[in-house]
Amino acid sequence: MTLQVSRVTKSYGSTPVLRDVSFTLAAGERVALMGPSGSGKSTLLNCIGGIDRPDGGEITIGETPLGALDELGLCRVRRELVSTVFQFFHLLPTLTAAENIELPLQLLGIETAERTERVATLVEEVGLTARAKAWPHELSGGEMQRFAIARALAIRPRLILADEPTGNLDSATGEAILDLLARLGDRHGIAMLVVTHSAAVTRICSRTLAMRDGMIVGEGGAA
Repeated sequence: MTLQVSRVTKSYGSTPVLRDVSFTLAAGERVALMGPSGSGKSTLLNCIGGIDRPDGGEITIGETPLGALDELGLCRVRRELVSTVFQFFHLLPTLTAAENIELPLQLLGIETAERTERVATLVEEVGLTARAKAWPHELSGGEMQRFAIARALAIRPRLILADEPTGNLDSATGEAILDLLARLGDRHGIAMLVVTHSAAVTRICSRTLAMRDGMIVGEGGAA
């Protein structure tokens, strides 16, 4: 099992945000997490990604229970086990597209030759070899998201958290990004939890979890 979320709770002050949330993701599985704004989706993603800590329950990635880790341990999880794809891409503007992909590998201390090989392979996989030396401001939204996906894959994570990955794209580009996520997820055997408001995302997922008022209130199969 890649991800186990067991009876997770989280409050901010006296306001409960997550209420007894439990679910699992198998290796290579893609699951869509849907729900209205304020339902707790972003807080849940932050807890799974080790950015925030739940008040109760446990989150386990692979064999690693996050609750047992200190801040350095959580940083290691973010660098080695979990990658995030964001709605607004979050490419660093002072680095080229290829350098953005390479950065997490530098942080892991991976040797130059291997970094170069991984970046070249990923740029080819997302179909943008000719744009590798471009700066983020020179790229379209779809190109930025493709490079952001390549960056997420660079560390060879066990889990990708995709936070509205098509939310800032037109419908045709969004469909292409979904196809890319599905293809690369299958090729690399990476589990994905996709937070979305878009029903279109469910076509690349095996299950859909519905969230409301901090709780998982329903589960469905593929659309």
